[in-house]
Amino acid sequence: MPVEPRFIWLTLFLAWLLNLLPWGQVGGIPDALAICLVFWSVHEPRRVGMLTAFVFGILMDVHGSARLGEHALSYTLMVYLALLMHRRLSWFSPWLQALHVLPVFFVSELTVFSIRGWLDGTWPGWWWALNSVISALLWPLAGWILQAPQRRPVDPDDTRPI
Repeated sequence: MPVEPRFIWLTLFLAWLLNLLPWGQVGGIPDALAICLVFWSVHEPRRVGMLTAFVFGILMDVHGSARLGEHALSYTLMVYLALLMHRRLSWFSPWLQALHVLPVFFVSELTVFSIRGWLDGTWPGWWWALNSVISALLWPLAGWILQAPQRRPVDPDDTRPI
């Protein structure tokens, strides 16, 4: 079944709220909003695009007191790369999709840490790359959760519980 636009915006809003929690500063915790943005830009490219990614990136920059545009550039680049491959990803299984979106998450993280390293003059090491690997490993689970409403029966009846 087709996805309802309200569900898309609800999941993006909940992922944004999840990113506002304080554990986002700990290494190894993936960016839930990034996973959600990539997922919806792959599966619903007409509804979630680069403008959505830019706006959520600005919101994340304001919340984290980061340089304005750091996350906005990262999210916009990430959604752009996801839009480039959205037709190809639908042919693959969720685990192969995860392998394809791994470079997308890596480039997104690399963008943020390159900007920080260039402007601050410090490099945090390569531990930040773990976030992109964990995000790619969570891709099948995110797909299963975010596509759950689409798996409901087309013609519900009283004898089936779901």
